[in-house]
Amino acid sequence: MSAFAAAMDALAADPNIGTTATYRTGGTGAPVLLRVLRSSPDRLGDAFGTSVIQASDILTVAIAVLPSAEADDTFTLGADTLTVQHAERDAAGIAWRVFCRR
Repeated sequence: MSAFAAAMDALAADPNIGTTATYRTGGTGAPVLLRVLRSSPDRLGDAFGTSVIQASDILTVAIAVLPSAEADDTFTLGADTLTVQHAERDAAGIAWRVFCRR
């Protein structure tokens, strides 16, 4: 295991940083419990020529625990169900950056 993979595991396991999520392939597959890092940055969008602030959710998930992530898969974190729009691997190939909509 690389130092980056070990750091990812430690961050996800930390109760102050990581959170438990239930992952489902296609939104209806068998539930898989895993730990994720969640960030919810606001993004500036455009609607009819007007700037609009949009909430977004980005999950970081270790590839070792989730080998693939596809559009329309879902993550449930507490009362929130997030649907995957896009997933990309980080530069080191250790984790997914999963862009979701609520």
